[in-house]
Amino acid sequence: MPYSEPMASWMRTEAEEAPKVIERLLRENEGEVRSLARFLRKRPPALTLTVARGSSDHAALFAKYLLEARLEWPVLSLAPSVLTLYRARPRVPFPSLLLAFSQSGESPDLLEVVSAYRSQGALTVALVNREESPLARMAEVVLPLHAGEEKAVAATKSFLAMLAATLHLLAQLVEESRLRQVLPALPEALHRALEASGELDYLEDAENLFVLGRGFTYPVALEAALKLKEVAGLHAEGFSAAEFLHGPQALLEAGFPVLALVQKDEALEALLSTLEGLKAKGAHLLVLSPEPDALALADSPLALPVASVPEITPLFLAQAFYPKAEALSRARGLDPDRPRHLTKVTRTR
Repeated sequence: MPYSEPMASWMRTEAEEAPKVIERLLRENEGEVRSLARFLRKRPPALTLTVARGSSDHAALFAKYLLEARLEWPVLSLAPSVLTLYRARPRVPFPSLLLAFSQSGESPDLLEVVSAYRSQGALTVALVNREESPLARMAEVVLPLHAGEEKAVAATKSFLAMLAATLHLLAQLVEESRLRQVLPALPEALHRALEASGELDYLEDAENLFVLGRGFTYPVALEAALKLKEVAGLHAEGFSAAEFLHGPQALLEAGFPVLALVQKDEALEALLSTLEGLKAKGAHLLVLSPEPDALALADSPLALPVASVPEITPLFLAQAFYPKAEALSRARGLDPDRPRHLTKVTRTR
Protein backbone atom coordinates (compact mmCIF):
# COMPACT_ATOMS: atom_id res chain seq x y z
CA MET A 1 0.00 0.00 0.00
CA PRO A 2 1.54 3.36 -0.99
CA TYR A 3 2.51 5.75 1.79
CA SER A 4 0.30 8.81 2.23
CA GLU A 5 0.84 11.80 4.41
CA PRO A 6 -1.45 11.94 7.48
CA MET A 7 -4.33 14.40 7.27
CA ALA A 8 -3.57 17.79 8.74
CA SER A 9 -4.90 18.21 12.26
CA TRP A 10 -7.27 20.99 13.17
CA MET A 11 -4.55 22.33 15.46
CA ARG A 12 -2.06 22.73 12.62
CA THR A 13 -4.66 24.05 10.18
CA GLU A 14 -5.88 26.67 12.63
CA ALA A 15 -2.37 27.71 13.61
CA GLU A 16 -1.60 28.32 9.95
CA GLU A 17 -4.78 30.42 9.62
CA ALA A 18 -3.47 32.93 12.18
CA PRO A 19 -1.89 35.35 9.65
CA LYS A 20 -5.23 35.78 7.84
CA VAL A 21 -7.05 36.11 11.15
CA ILE A 22 -4.73 38.89 12.25
CA GLU A 23 -4.96 40.64 8.89
CA ARG A 24 -8.74 40.69 9.36
CA LEU A 25 -8.46 41.79 12.99
CA LEU A 26 -6.23 44.77 12.18
CA ARG A 27 -8.61 45.87 9.44
CA GLU A 28 -11.96 45.33 11.17
CA ASN A 29 -10.99 46.63 14.63
CA GLU A 30 -9.20 49.79 13.50
CA GLY A 31 -12.08 52.18 14.18
CA GLU A 32 -12.91 50.79 17.63
CA VAL A 33 -9.24 50.67 18.64
CA ARG A 34 -8.67 54.28 17.59
CA SER A 35 -11.73 55.39 19.55
CA LEU A 36 -10.71 53.47 22.68
CA ALA A 37 -7.15 54.77 22.47
CA ARG A 38 -8.33 58.39 22.17
CA PHE A 39 -10.45 57.95 25.28
CA LEU A 40 -7.64 56.33 27.26
CA ARG A 41 -5.08 58.97 26.27
CA LYS A 42 -7.41 61.65 27.65
CA ARG A 43 -8.15 59.62 30.79
CA PRO A 44 -5.27 57.22 31.50
CA PRO A 45 -6.22 54.54 34.03
CA ALA A 46 -4.77 54.76 37.51
CA LEU A 47 -4.79 50.96 37.48
CA THR A 48 -5.27 48.40 34.72
CA LEU A 49 -6.70 45.01 35.65
CA THR A 50 -6.66 41.79 33.64
CA VAL A 51 -8.75 38.67 34.02
CA ALA A 52 -8.38 35.42 32.07
CA ARG A 53 -7.79 31.67 32.31
CA GLY A 54 -5.44 29.26 30.53
CA SER A 55 -3.90 30.44 27.25
CA SER A 56 -5.90 33.64 27.55
CA ASP A 57 -4.11 34.39 30.82
CA HIS A 58 -0.79 34.13 29.01
CA ALA A 59 -2.09 36.73 26.57
CA ALA A 60 -3.09 38.89 29.54
CA LEU A 61 0.44 38.59 30.94
CA PHE A 62 1.80 39.72 27.57
CA ALA A 63 -0.46 42.78 27.88
CA LYS A 64 0.92 43.44 31.36
CA TYR A 65 4.50 43.46 30.07
CA LEU A 66 3.62 45.75 27.16
CA LEU A 67 1.56 48.26 29.12
CA GLU A 68 3.98 48.47 32.04
CA ALA A 69 7.14 48.59 29.92
CA ARG A 70 5.94 50.94 27.19
CA LEU A 71 3.25 53.06 28.90
CA GLU A 72 4.33 52.72 32.56
CA TRP A 73 0.77 51.81 33.49
CA PRO A 74 0.57 49.54 36.57
CA VAL A 75 -1.21 46.30 35.65
CA LEU A 76 -2.70 43.81 38.10
CA SER A 77 -3.80 40.27 37.23
CA LEU A 78 -7.00 39.45 39.10
CA ALA A 79 -7.66 36.14 40.85
CA PRO A 80 -11.31 35.38 40.02
CA SER A 81 -11.72 33.13 43.07
CA VAL A 82 -11.31 36.15 45.35
CA LEU A 83 -14.73 37.21 44.11
CA THR A 84 -16.37 33.90 43.22
CA LEU A 85 -15.31 31.77 46.20
CA TYR A 86 -14.24 34.20 48.92
CA ARG A 87 -16.96 36.71 48.00
CA ALA A 88 -14.60 39.67 48.46
CA ARG A 89 -14.92 42.86 46.42
CA PRO A 90 -11.52 44.63 46.40
CA ARG A 91 -11.87 48.36 45.72
CA VAL A 92 -10.01 49.87 42.79
CA PRO A 93 -9.01 53.49 42.14
CA PHE A 94 -10.84 55.64 39.67
CA PRO A 95 -10.36 55.58 36.75
CA SER A 96 -9.51 51.93 36.19
CA LEU A 97 -9.43 49.75 33.10
CA LEU A 98 -10.34 46.04 33.03
CA LEU A 99 -9.15 43.89 30.11
CA ALA A 100 -10.93 40.52 29.92
CA PHE A 101 -9.33 37.92 27.62
CA SER A 102 -11.41 34.92 26.56
CA GLN A 103 -11.97 32.64 23.58
CA SER A 104 -15.54 31.61 24.36
CA GLY A 105 -16.65 34.45 26.63
CA GLU A 106 -18.70 32.00 28.67
CA SER A 107 -16.81 31.13 31.86
CA PRO A 108 -18.92 32.14 34.88
CA ASP A 109 -15.98 33.36 36.97
CA LEU A 110 -14.81 35.80 34.28
CA LEU A 111 -18.35 37.10 33.88
CA GLU A 112 -18.72 37.69 37.61
CA VAL A 113 -15.41 39.59 37.73
CA VAL A 114 -16.34 41.81 34.80
CA SER A 115 -19.76 42.53 36.28
CA ALA A 116 -18.31 43.37 39.71
CA TYR A 117 -15.65 45.75 38.46
CA ARG A 118 -17.93 47.41 35.94
CA SER A 119 -20.28 48.19 38.82
CA GLN A 120 -17.32 49.93 40.53
CA GLY A 121 -16.83 52.17 37.49
CA ALA A 122 -13.97 50.36 35.75
CA LEU A 123 -14.02 50.61 31.97
CA THR A 124 -14.50 47.01 30.85
CA VAL A 125 -12.96 45.82 27.57
CA ALA A 126 -13.46 42.28 26.22
CA LEU A 127 -10.93 40.72 23.86
CA VAL A 128 -13.09 37.78 22.87
CA ASN A 129 -13.60 35.52 19.88
CA ARG A 130 -17.37 35.10 20.11
CA GLU A 131 -19.08 38.45 19.60
CA GLU A 132 -22.45 36.99 20.65
CA SER A 133 -21.04 35.65 23.94
CA PRO A 134 -22.17 36.71 27.42
CA LEU A 135 -18.81 38.43 27.97
CA ALA A 136 -19.16 40.49 24.80
CA ARG A 137 -22.66 41.56 25.86
CA MET A 138 -21.47 42.49 29.35
CA ALA A 139 -18.38 44.56 28.50
CA GLU A 140 -18.61 48.19 27.49
CA VAL A 141 -16.06 47.81 24.70
CA VAL A 142 -15.50 44.70 22.58
CA LEU A 143 -12.38 44.01 20.51
CA PRO A 144 -13.34 40.89 18.53
CA LEU A 145 -10.59 38.41 17.71
CA HIS A 146 -12.09 37.50 14.30
CA ALA A 147 -10.61 34.00 14.57
CA GLY A 148 -13.73 32.17 13.46
CA GLU A 149 -14.57 28.74 14.83
CA GLU A 150 -11.70 27.02 16.58
CA LYS A 151 -12.29 23.25 16.46
CA ALA A 152 -9.04 22.09 18.05
CA VAL A 153 -9.15 21.99 21.84
CA ALA A 154 -5.70 23.60 22.01
CA ALA A 155 -6.07 27.28 21.16
CA THR A 156 -3.67 28.66 18.55
CA LYS A 157 -5.07 31.31 16.24
CA SER A 158 -7.21 32.86 18.98
CA PHE A 159 -4.16 33.19 21.26
CA LEU A 160 -2.15 34.90 18.54
CA ALA A 161 -5.14 37.14 17.82
CA MET A 162 -5.21 38.22 21.48
CA LEU A 163 -1.56 39.23 21.30
CA ALA A 164 -2.18 41.10 18.06
CA ALA A 165 -5.24 42.88 19.48
CA THR A 166 -3.16 44.08 22.42
CA LEU A 167 -0.42 45.31 20.09
CA HIS A 168 -3.02 47.07 17.97
CA LEU A 169 -4.24 49.02 20.99
CA LEU A 170 -0.72 49.80 22.20
CA ALA A 171 0.21 51.12 18.77
CA GLN A 172 -2.55 53.71 19.04
CA LEU A 173 -1.81 54.59 22.65
CA VAL A 174 1.87 55.40 22.13
CA GLU A 175 2.49 58.73 20.43
CA GLU A 176 4.62 58.46 17.28
CA SER A 177 4.62 54.69 17.72
CA ARG A 178 6.95 52.66 15.51
CA LEU A 179 4.41 49.87 15.99
CA ARG A 180 2.03 51.69 13.67
CA GLN A 181 4.66 51.44 10.95
CA VAL A 182 5.31 47.71 11.32
CA LEU A 183 1.85 46.31 12.19
CA PRO A 184 0.62 46.23 8.56
CA ALA A 185 3.47 43.82 7.74
CA LEU A 186 2.63 41.50 10.64
CA PRO A 187 0.44 38.98 8.74
CA GLU A 188 3.05 38.38 6.02
CA ALA A 189 5.82 38.09 8.62
CA LEU A 190 3.74 35.49 10.49
CA HIS A 191 3.56 33.44 7.28
CA ARG A 192 7.34 33.49 7.15
CA ALA A 193 7.60 32.43 10.80
CA LEU A 194 5.96 29.13 9.82
CA GLU A 195 9.17 28.36 7.92
CA ALA A 196 11.29 28.13 11.08
CA SER A 197 13.79 25.31 10.72
CA GLY A 198 14.38 22.41 13.09
CA GLU A 199 12.03 20.15 15.01
CA LEU A 200 11.45 19.04 18.60
CA ASP A 201 12.70 15.51 17.88
CA TYR A 202 14.86 15.46 21.02
CA LEU A 203 11.64 15.54 23.06
CA GLU A 204 10.02 12.43 21.54
CA ASP A 205 10.96 10.31 24.56
CA ALA A 206 11.32 13.10 27.11
CA GLU A 207 9.39 13.04 30.37
CA ASN A 208 10.17 16.55 31.58
CA LEU A 209 11.04 19.91 30.04
CA PHE A 210 11.68 23.48 31.12
CA VAL A 211 10.61 26.30 28.80
CA LEU A 212 12.30 29.64 29.43
CA GLY A 213 11.66 33.19 28.31
CA ARG A 214 12.44 36.62 29.66
CA GLY A 215 10.43 39.81 29.50
CA PHE A 216 8.17 39.89 26.46
CA THR A 217 8.93 36.23 25.62
CA TYR A 218 8.04 34.89 29.07
CA PRO A 219 4.26 34.72 28.38
CA VAL A 220 5.00 32.74 25.21
CA ALA A 221 7.17 30.36 27.24
CA LEU A 222 4.20 29.72 29.54
CA GLU A 223 1.99 29.17 26.50
CA ALA A 224 4.49 26.74 24.93
CA ALA A 225 4.72 24.74 28.14
CA LEU A 226 0.93 24.54 28.39
CA LYS A 227 0.60 23.36 24.79
CA LEU A 228 3.18 20.62 25.31
CA LYS A 229 1.25 19.39 28.33
CA GLU A 230 -2.03 19.47 26.40
CA VAL A 231 -1.12 17.94 23.05
CA ALA A 232 2.16 16.08 23.62
CA GLY A 233 1.54 14.66 27.09
CA LEU A 234 4.86 16.13 28.18
CA HIS A 235 5.42 17.52 31.66
CA ALA A 236 6.67 20.96 30.62
CA GLU A 237 7.04 23.90 32.98
CA GLY A 238 7.40 27.50 31.84
CA PHE A 239 9.56 29.96 33.76
CA SER A 240 11.07 33.37 33.54
CA ALA A 241 14.78 32.70 33.04
CA ALA A 242 15.42 34.89 36.08
CA GLU A 243 13.04 32.95 38.34
CA PHE A 244 14.43 29.66 37.02
CA LEU A 245 17.77 30.43 38.65
CA HIS A 246 16.09 30.82 42.06
CA GLY A 247 15.37 27.13 42.49
CA PRO A 248 14.09 25.06 39.55
CA GLN A 249 17.55 24.69 38.02
CA ALA A 250 18.35 22.31 40.91
CA LEU A 251 16.54 19.63 38.87
CA LEU A 252 19.00 19.86 35.98
CA GLU A 253 21.13 16.87 35.08
CA ALA A 254 23.05 15.81 31.99
CA GLY A 255 20.80 15.87 28.94
CA PHE A 256 17.82 17.50 30.67
CA PRO A 257 15.95 19.41 27.92
CA VAL A 258 15.47 23.16 28.17
CA LEU A 259 13.60 25.06 25.45
CA ALA A 260 14.50 28.76 25.34
CA LEU A 261 12.58 31.44 23.44
CA VAL A 262 14.98 34.25 22.65
CA GLN A 263 14.63 37.59 20.90
CA LYS A 264 16.73 40.72 20.62
CA ASP A 265 15.69 43.25 23.24
CA GLU A 266 16.76 44.59 26.60
CA ALA A 267 16.66 41.07 28.08
CA LEU A 268 18.94 39.42 25.50
CA GLU A 269 22.31 39.80 27.22
CA ALA A 270 21.06 38.43 30.54
CA LEU A 271 19.28 35.54 28.85
CA LEU A 272 22.35 34.55 26.83
CA SER A 273 24.37 34.50 30.05
CA THR A 274 21.77 32.24 31.65
CA LEU A 275 21.84 29.83 28.70
CA GLU A 276 25.63 29.65 28.82
CA GLY A 277 25.38 28.66 32.48
CA LEU A 278 22.73 26.01 31.80
CA LYS A 279 24.78 24.53 29.00
CA ALA A 280 27.77 24.28 31.34
CA LYS A 281 25.54 22.37 33.77
CA GLY A 282 24.77 19.76 31.11
CA ALA A 283 21.33 20.88 29.94
CA HIS A 284 20.33 20.06 26.37
CA LEU A 285 19.37 23.44 24.92
CA LEU A 286 16.64 23.73 22.32
CA VAL A 287 16.63 27.38 21.22
CA LEU A 288 13.86 28.98 19.14
CA SER A 289 15.15 32.35 18.03
CA PRO A 290 16.10 34.61 15.13
CA GLU A 291 19.32 35.57 16.96
CA PRO A 292 22.59 33.95 15.79
CA ASP A 293 24.26 34.29 19.21
CA ALA A 294 21.42 32.38 20.85
CA LEU A 295 21.26 29.69 18.16
CA ALA A 296 25.02 29.16 18.48
CA LEU A 297 24.48 27.97 22.07
CA ALA A 298 21.84 25.43 21.06
CA ASP A 299 22.21 21.67 20.94
CA SER A 300 18.98 21.72 18.91
CA PRO A 301 18.69 25.07 17.08
CA LEU A 302 15.25 26.14 15.85
CA ALA A 303 16.03 29.09 13.59
CA LEU A 304 13.27 31.67 13.20
CA PRO A 305 13.60 33.30 9.75
CA VAL A 306 12.01 36.61 10.71
CA ALA A 307 12.32 39.21 13.47
CA SER A 308 10.83 42.61 14.17
CA VAL A 309 10.62 45.11 16.99
CA PRO A 310 10.66 43.49 20.46
CA GLU A 311 6.93 43.88 20.99
CA ILE A 312 6.10 41.86 17.86
CA THR A 313 8.72 39.09 17.67
CA PRO A 314 7.02 37.05 20.47
CA LEU A 315 4.14 36.47 18.03
CA PHE A 316 6.59 34.98 15.53
CA LEU A 317 7.96 32.68 18.22
CA ALA A 318 4.47 31.40 19.06
CA GLN A 319 3.54 31.04 15.40
CA ALA A 320 6.68 29.01 14.69
CA PHE A 321 6.21 26.87 17.81
CA TYR A 322 2.66 25.62 17.23
CA PRO A 323 3.35 23.38 14.18
CA LYS A 324 6.39 21.93 15.94
CA ALA A 325 4.27 21.07 18.98
CA GLU A 326 1.67 19.47 16.71
CA ALA A 327 4.35 17.36 15.01
CA LEU A 328 5.76 16.30 18.38
CA SER A 329 2.29 15.22 19.49
CA ARG A 330 2.01 12.91 16.49
CA ALA A 331 5.56 11.60 17.00
CA ARG A 332 4.62 10.66 20.56
CA GLY A 333 1.60 8.71 19.25
CA LEU A 334 -1.05 11.21 20.32
CA ASP A 335 -3.88 13.07 18.59
CA PRO A 336 -3.19 16.82 18.89
CA ASP A 337 -6.88 17.61 18.41
CA ARG A 338 -8.07 15.46 21.31
CA PRO A 339 -6.06 16.13 24.48
CA ARG A 340 -6.93 13.76 27.29
CA HIS A 341 -9.51 15.01 29.82
CA LEU A 342 -9.95 18.40 28.06
CA THR A 343 -12.87 20.10 26.30
CA LYS A 344 -12.96 23.24 24.20
CA VAL A 345 -14.92 25.37 26.70
CA THR A 346 -13.99 25.16 30.37
CA ARG A 347 -16.43 26.74 32.80
CA THR A 348 -14.94 27.54 36.20
CA ARG A 349 -16.37 29.33 39.21
